[in-house]
This record gives sequence, structure tokens and C-alpha cells, in this order.
Amino acid sequence: MTEAEIIKGCQKGKALYQKELVVRYSPMLMSVSRRYSKDNEMAKDNLQESFIKIFRHIGKYKPIGSFSAWMRRIVINTSLQSMDKSCFKRELSGLDELLEQPSSPPEAYAHLGAEELMDLIQQMPQGFRQVFNLSILEGYSHREISEILGITESTSRSQLVRARNYLKKILVKRERIRV
Repeated sequence: MTEAEIIKGCQKGKALYQKELVVRYSPMLMSVSRRYSKDNEMAKDNLQESFIKIFRHIGKYKPIGSFSAWMRRIVINTSLQSMDKSCFKRELSGLDELLEQPSSPPEAYAHLGAEELMDLIQQMPQGFRQVFNLSILEGYSHREISEILGITESTSRSQLVRARNYLKKILVKRERIRV
């Protein structure tokens, strides 16, 4: 089945096409959900809720952009909606000193395996993780992140700085342990 056939079949409510969509796209969408969820159980719940939304709104899908990008956006929004936005307020203490420190570039994490990096990202506080994922992994600008999360652009920037510093600390600590 082609992607276009799956979309048309799902728009008609045909179970065979809905099943094919779930089978084909679940692994990719689950990895997106995992990035924004505190654990695998929450990721599974968010993915299930996302599929409900995908099937409910697939009639509104316009083939202007990528279908997988459209579904990813639904998964991201669903996962973010399930989180408590107060995490950004809790994580803002001591911000001034962090903003003065240079941040480490994403290349500093390139030597890690994908699963190892995912595990490190999962250890981050929720607000750090959300902004890091949206900025570094999804490529959103701080303005887009502020709209998605309902925070200011400066909060988005500061959360990214803090997320990078958090990862840097963990990596330094791990290197000390290995030596």
C-alpha cells in the first residue's frame, strides 16, 4: 500500500488502512513520543491518544506537506499537552549564571550512541527535555517553541542553555567515572 492509499483508506474509516497506518508509523511516532514523555508507559499513552487524534482529524489533512511531519506534530502536541507547564517555573532558578556560561555545541554529543543519548535526554528535567527536543531534534526556532509551549522566547533560550549544561555535567561525570 502506498502512503496516499493509506491516507484515503483512513479518511473513509476503513479498518485495514487504519491498521496499516499504525503498523507502518508506530515505531517512528513512538520514538517521538518517548522524547517528550517521562517514561515508556506515558509515551505509549501519548501515542495511543495521538492515533485517536490522527484518525479523528485525517479528513483535514492536506497533502501540502509531509504526512509523517503532520503526524509527528500531532504526537508532539499531544505529548506536550499531557505535561505540567509549571516545570518551566521550577527550573528557572539560578538562570543568570547559566546564561553567562558558553553552551556546548550539539556536536559534543555526537560520539554517543542513539539509545545512550536518548537515555541521557530522558534524565533531564521536563522543561529542559521539551525545549531541547523541540530545538535540537525537531529544529524549531525559539519563537516557534514559545508558541508551542506557551512560554516566552527568552524562557525557551534559557531552558536550552540549561539543558545543554545539564547534559554536559552528566557527560563530564561519566567520563570521570570511566577513567
